[in-house]
Amino acid sequence: MRRILAVTGADRVDFLQGLVTNKVGEIPAWTALLTPQGKYLADFLVIPEGGRLLIDVDDRLADDLLRRLSMYKLRSQVQIAPTDLTVARGIGDMPDAAIADPRHPALGWRLYGARGDDGTDWDAIRVEHCIPESLIELIPNETYILEAGFERLHGVDFRKGCYVGQEVTARMKHKTELKKGLVTVGIDGAAPVGTPILMPDGREAGTLYTQSGGRAIAHMRFDRMGDGLVAGDARILP
Repeated sequence: MRRILAVTGADRVDFLQGLVTNKVGEIPAWTALLTPQGKYLADFLVIPEGGRLLIDVDDRLADDLLRRLSMYKLRSQVQIAPTDLTVARGIGDMPDAAIADPRHPALGWRLYGARGDDGTDWDAIRVEHCIPESLIELIPNETYILEAGFERLHGVDFRKGCYVGQEVTARMKHKTELKKGLVTVGIDGAAPVGTPILMPDGREAGTLYTQSGGRAIAHMRFDRMGDGLVAGDARILP
């Protein structure tokens, strides 16, 4: 379930530009709002439409996102409000007025002002391409976006200038080597989302998330990947 917010006013582009991880305002973009410590709060698509920017966000994150954006308004000439717009999505031929999902070509198109889904198995696509989902792999106040693949999925721009959490994100990009992150693994069996992945000696190697067709998205410590991993009753495979 998605909610569509509208950002209007003369400062709408500069306002969002100073807050979120990606460049916005010219073409559809996937981006995120972070804490000052660089942790994920919400991810969303920003779509320019005439004199406004549409924010396409998970409904469960929308109220908190609206509240946080409103806190940052100060004297900016900007208004942020919910809309009654709906969104349809699918793969294959793109309808008139639809946009391509900016994260990955496999995610197809999105059409605003319409309803419905073409029956696509989105979890299978996400697992195949290791694409995180709000409130599953992307956890507020916990996830770091570079560990979640935002650079690979075009969700962060390192040349756009300052935004909330930028210093931590830039430091992770330029001064450290990521030691953990989201990967796609094989799985024999099944286990609930959030199940710890354990090494043969009982040490924790990661966490299991979305599963589909014998594959799964997992957040792993790269130095603990190998044989003999389990998540509950399921075996984790290379």
